[in-house]
Amino acid sequence: MNDWNELRLVLAVHRAASLTAAAERLSVDHSTAFRRLKALETRLGVRLFERLSGGVYQATEAGQRMAAAAERMEDEALALDRDLTGRDHRLCGRLRVTSSETLAYSRLTRHLAVFRQTHPGVVVELVVDNHVLNLSRREVDIALRPVRPKEGDLWGRRLAQVAWAFYASPGYLAENGGSLSSVTGLERHALIGWEYGTTQIAAAQWLSQVVPHDAFVYRSNSLVNQLVAARSGIGLALLPCYLGDSEDGVVRAMKTPAPGLEGELWIVAHADLKGTARVRAFFDVVGEGLARERDLFEGRR
Repeated sequence: MNDWNELRLVLAVHRAASLTAAAERLSVDHSTAFRRLKALETRLGVRLFERLSGGVYQATEAGQRMAAAAERMEDEALALDRDLTGRDHRLCGRLRVTSSETLAYSRLTRHLAVFRQTHPGVVVELVVDNHVLNLSRREVDIALRPVRPKEGDLWGRRLAQVAWAFYASPGYLAENGGSLSSVTGLERHALIGWEYGTTQIAAAQWLSQVVPHDAFVYRSNSLVNQLVAARSGIGLALLPCYLGDSEDGVVRAMKTPAPGLEGELWIVAHADLKGTARVRAFFDVVGEGLARERDLFEGRR
């Protein structure tokens, strides 16, 4: 093998189990990826993937061996890249950051504006994504996450705990008996919730345990949209306090945060990037800025 792009293609197809998804990941069109993979198999004289129904590509033994070799090469290249980047003491260049839609909408962007004013040579690319992106593979440089990182090669800190509460428009509450004193009164209200089948989000799991299934009148996979729905008078929405308490048009339906539902906000990067000047600057400006809003995140404002 003398072409790294061939190994990248095999690794991408193996990871995605799909030629279409692999082509998108590599920023090539499907026909090009198909032609390259077919030419590689012809040249090697071995089938690397079995083509199954539904467009699924399943690696053969030869394909698995090649993908494993490609992954080892990728790991070495990424480690070298992180090592060199970690020695970069310049306050300029690109910095890729990821956060949830809710945090980006509500609190983060104002701190990014301060960072931009303080360090104009750094270009921030914000990836708004609720999925956990891979810091080891440099999918992003810095992640703002709602959970404690489990990977041992990450470096970061907890910025705040995150409280949740129920919110509604003042008009809705006036028409439906006013504020609640506890969660036991939720069943008589119209509830806004997550889309069916949402299990990986703690707030969605908590709601499914506390509120009857037939109490939900509106569902959305976006917390920002749930906020808009509550503001429009559709019903009660369970929102993080940093979102609900900072928005006009909604008030707490229950004065205290939801019991037993408390998350966290972490800022993390790969440990190899500790010495990168723009990473440390981001921690200092944006991380500290968010930490100073701890009372809002923890529902005490």
